[in-house]
Amino acid sequence: MFLTINTTGTPERPATDLGFLLHKHPDKAQAFSTSHGTAHVLYPEASVERCTAALLLEVDPVALVRRGKGKGRGGAPDAALAQYVNDRPYAASSLLAVALSTVFKSALRGVCKALPERAAEPLPLRIEVPALPARGGAELVGSLFGPLGWTTVDVRPVALDEAFPTWGESRYVQLVLEGELRLADALRQLYVLLPVLDDAKHYWVAPDEVEKLLRAGEGWLAEHPERQLITSRYLSRRWGLTREATNRLELVRLAEADDIDVEAIDNAVENPAPESDDAPAETALTPETASTPETAAAAKKPVPLAEQRRDAILTALRDAGAASVLDLGCGQGQLVQALLKDVRFTKVVGVDVSVRALTVAARRLKVERMSERQAGRVTLMQSSLTYTDKRLKGHDAAVLSEVIEHLDLPRLPALEYAVFGAARPATVVVTTPNVEYNVRWETLPAGHVRHRDHRFEWTRAEFRAWAEKVAPRHGYTVRYVPVGPDDPEVGPPTQMAVFTATGTRKPATSAQTATTTTVKEEKAA
Repeated sequence: MFLTINTTGTPERPATDLGFLLHKHPDKAQAFSTSHGTAHVLYPEASVERCTAALLLEVDPVALVRRGKGKGRGGAPDAALAQYVNDRPYAASSLLAVALSTVFKSALRGVCKALPERAAEPLPLRIEVPALPARGGAELVGSLFGPLGWTTVDVRPVALDEAFPTWGESRYVQLVLEGELRLADALRQLYVLLPVLDDAKHYWVAPDEVEKLLRAGEGWLAEHPERQLITSRYLSRRWGLTREATNRLELVRLAEADDIDVEAIDNAVENPAPESDDAPAETALTPETASTPETAAAAKKPVPLAEQRRDAILTALRDAGAASVLDLGCGQGQLVQALLKDVRFTKVVGVDVSVRALTVAARRLKVERMSERQAGRVTLMQSSLTYTDKRLKGHDAAVLSEVIEHLDLPRLPALEYAVFGAARPATVVVTTPNVEYNVRWETLPAGHVRHRDHRFEWTRAEFRAWAEKVAPRHGYTVRYVPVGPDDPEVGPPTQMAVFTATGTRKPATSAQTATTTTVKEEKAA
């Protein structure tokens, strides 16, 4: 099993710097023990102009069989000879990938104390793998390495037997990669893609393989067009691990697209008050109402604002006659749980960009223990609300509960189009904090927003101004519902807008009519 890494240089930047980057001296031939054989590192040539490092892995077939106990490719228990006579000692596979990570560990991490600037910059590289298994053929090899910045990806199929050309091609190829890349990036690509092309691993794929894949794929895997195939094959088609890796890679892709840290968008679980994202004190009682005898008794067991908000949303959805509901930015699934308790909602979809939040939501809902009928009513999926997603189309209603204030204002138009323009449910319910009410929170310092991740909090006038631009632009009418005690001076703690697509709106109840208006009614007034 053989692989060579070649680079060129000048007197000012000699090619022998490759020895520093690989942490292996060009004047020495070194041997390293691995779990299934011996890895040798040697330099066929080492001059100022050209330097080639070779990794030769001698696989012990007996050790491979004994450690694998006859399992895996090359270890067929019903054919004893096949356990020892196979391609493992000769064709690049997960064995070579493990040898790469063992022998060139520091180089894979891009660490070189002697020449840190060389480790951080692209080098002219030529990498050759004489015998590479390619389950999927030469075309697949090109589609995997082609998008990774290589100038040349030369893939030549190996004949089954050169003496008998009519027998055709084998499943092996000769691979030559040429281009200017960081050495660490090139090694990481090989570490991931060698076992992917072989479509087999010589060891059991445990959950920690997800972390290995994400580390090695940093900077290139999230945007790779064959990401799903790479992830599935690398993790030996273990569905649970593949799903976890795919979700985390999607999070990385979204973070890179928005030029922010992953932690900044995957923070839904870290909220200090997950039940009430925007309430420093959940009683939501005004000084006036709190002092009355009736509310004094109720204050012993106040209704949390989060619960009042969910009740208001459920009422709006029932009045709209919605059966299929999207909870956009579902967080830890409190609203999804409330929706599932009402049989009128036959399809509930929780959507969030945070993988951790969706994991917590699945635990809260006990998805794995649901009956088949109940499980058919609920779906949890990862998506960013600032990108159009065809999976969001075709639903009766969508809810954005305490979501918009977590977006930077320049990102709001993207959310508006994704929800009102592209998905276009018949009803959209939006709730957001009323910043005017903040003076009623005794525990909230003056000038502070209710949650550290809030990018803004609107007054009632600002919220209405936004809603009344969005509604006519996308063909909706809008009405407003106060949530929580409606303070005569500063209004309710939460403000809610119910958007109804033109031509589909149902008449409001008498209670709603008393507290809401439509855009047309306000204009007429």
